Amino acid sequence: MKFSNIFGDKFCNMDWSLGTFDWSLVATIFFGAVSGYVASRILGGEGFGFFGNIVVGVIGGYLGSWLVKVAKVPMMDGFFGNLVSSVGGAIILIFFLELIKYMQRSNTGSKSRTRTRR
Repeated sequence: MKFSNIFGDKFCNMDWSLGTFDWSLVATIFFGAVSGYVASRILGGEGFGFFGNIVVGVIGGYLGSWLVKVAKVPMMDGFFGNLVSSVGGAIILIFFLELIKYMQRSNTGSKSRTRTRR
């Protein structure tokens, strides 16, 4: 049964495409959210929230893709290869973010103020 028989010819002849909409932005946000969340769970954290996971995942995705190219690591194409490199980059990024937070905490703790008596 054709849709034109059910809904009429006017409905079926409409242009349902989104025109020149760039779906790569949607895919980047989706991959960022998934890879940021997966990386934070692998490292045992609670995550950075929805938007934080997207930011960490997108930056980690670019970092992971760049590292795969520079190191000439053979990676499969497609969804799974992109997801693996994105999660790997996000893990590296989260590791360095946690290292920076640890170093800041240890530096502020060692600068205890001493009071001088008069």
